[in-house]
Amino acid sequence: MRKKKSSVSALHEVEGVKQPLSTNDSSISKIKQKRREQPSESEFVTKILAGDISYLSRAITLVESTNPKHQQKANAIIEQCLPHANKSVRIGITGVPGVGKSTFIEVFGKFYTSKGNKVAVLAIDPSSSVNKGSILGDKTRMEELVKDQNAYIRPSPSGNSLGGVAQKTRETIILCEAAGFDTIFIETVGVGQSETAVHSMVDFFLLLKLAGAGDELQGIKRGIIEMADAIVINKADENNIKQAELAKAEFARALHLYPPKESKWQPKVTTCSAFYNIGIDKIYELVQEYTSLTKANGYFEKRRSEQNNYWLLETINQQLKTEFYTNKNVKKALKKYINDIENSKTTPFKAAQELLKLSKK
Repeated sequence: MRKKKSSVSALHEVEGVKQPLSTNDSSISKIKQKRREQPSESEFVTKILAGDISYLSRAITLVESTNPKHQQKANAIIEQCLPHANKSVRIGITGVPGVGKSTFIEVFGKFYTSKGNKVAVLAIDPSSSVNKGSILGDKTRMEELVKDQNAYIRPSPSGNSLGGVAQKTRETIILCEAAGFDTIFIETVGVGQSETAVHSMVDFFLLLKLAGAGDELQGIKRGIIEMADAIVINKADENNIKQAELAKAEFARALHLYPPKESKWQPKVTTCSAFYNIGIDKIYELVQEYTSLTKANGYFEKRRSEQNNYWLLETINQQLKTEFYTNKNVKKALKKYINDIENSKTTPFKAAQELLKLSKK
């Protein structure tokens, strides 16, 4: 006799007890209103100087905003924070994708905090050229450092800035310094173009390399070697130790081909394994040695002054570019000139001249 098929599905869900509403409409309205209210500039500054991370993050968001009102407020906050800045050591860290930057920065950052330092990590995340989005996953990759009370990690999208360096990184450094962070790490996206921009805002430039990747000779040719204050061969562990030592010798020989630096510092090459926490102390000592030398011979302050001049000109260039593309006359005529160029009715150079004339009207 065939059994009667049960009408109750195995996936049948028993109705549970309804949960009471935890909030009411009035409470929700008050919360939304509170979020819309922006603290005053003086309140921002007071909280940042007191080391309030929440206010620091909100201030950086204002700095990164393209809203004119936000920019105006951010500029006022930066102006008031400026006297309390410039007291950190800024370290730029770069390397190709896969070299282990995140792992290295986490271990290096933990070493600094163990020495009593406060570390801010400004990680520039590449934005998609297709949908303009960014993953911003650096906090996820630095699980231990993100839990350290003496560390702060701020991932920022690169946007459309050259080589993946966030346009507002320079201002963010000032805010972090005002909040009491004495060591600033700036991680580039490692795409090959951002190093120059990062080099113009840091005191010590560290290049991470891999052994056995076939780029030792290629690395010798690249201008990035001239900018590096230290080259670190990462993943020097297990079966890779011998290759790492050979790569170290190759880069050490390459460095001697370049003229002496104005800082009087001879760039060093060393190996490490960020995964196994090997050799991190040597890199820390290199940074300390470099800082002591350049502060003693006056190069440290001279370099900072040169960087300020550089960023003055860069800011002017950026502002002129923004004003050009937001000009109403330019907006109206731009599509027409692009169409004329595509149809060979004019040249890009002549079109540019005409558009520049329109922007001045």
